[in-house]
Amino acid sequence: MGSARAARICPKIAEWIAAIGRARTNLFIEVVDLTDWPLPMDDEPGIPALGSYVQNHTRAWSNKIKSADGVIFVTAQYDWGYPAVLKNAIDHLYHEWLAKPAMIVTYGGHGGDKCAEQLRQVLGAVKMQLVPIAPGIVLPDNVIRPGAPFDPDRDFQLHLGPIHSALAELADQMNAAKVS
Repeated sequence: MGSARAARICPKIAEWIAAIGRARTNLFIEVVDLTDWPLPMDDEPGIPALGSYVQNHTRAWSNKIKSADGVIFVTAQYDWGYPAVLKNAIDHLYHEWLAKPAMIVTYGGHGGDKCAEQLRQVLGAVKMQLVPIAPGIVLPDNVIRPGAPFDPDRDFQLHLGPIHSALAELADQMNAAKVS
């Protein structure tokens, strides 16, 4: 989950995506909340590409990402970009991301295409294997601002097709990676 704001809706959206993935693929899907992974900014003395982490929280984060066969990034679009907490989590590591299959799902008032574009560039820099489809969930203004209740199963029906397609592509990539 790429959002750590106090009044975030990311947990609800991430759990919804995970439930769809569990129902439609053979993948084990675990939701990882970045609020459970406090990673201070720039507190490692070396660059991540060297892989010699001195901080316990970085070593734990490294082990968590190493244990994943693939990643689904579910994130809000903030001011045309993605949240700093997500950038920091990515930048803490390097080798752990290499060649790992990944999928991007964004959400926001405009669906998150600008956020996905920026995230795609950064994930490309750490050489992740991105699926081409990056679903963007458009949220109504009343959900974003006043925090009106919403039900993903009911309110996000228009987005199911791209989510199903992206999950299928991710599963194909992950299954192919296990064979090779």
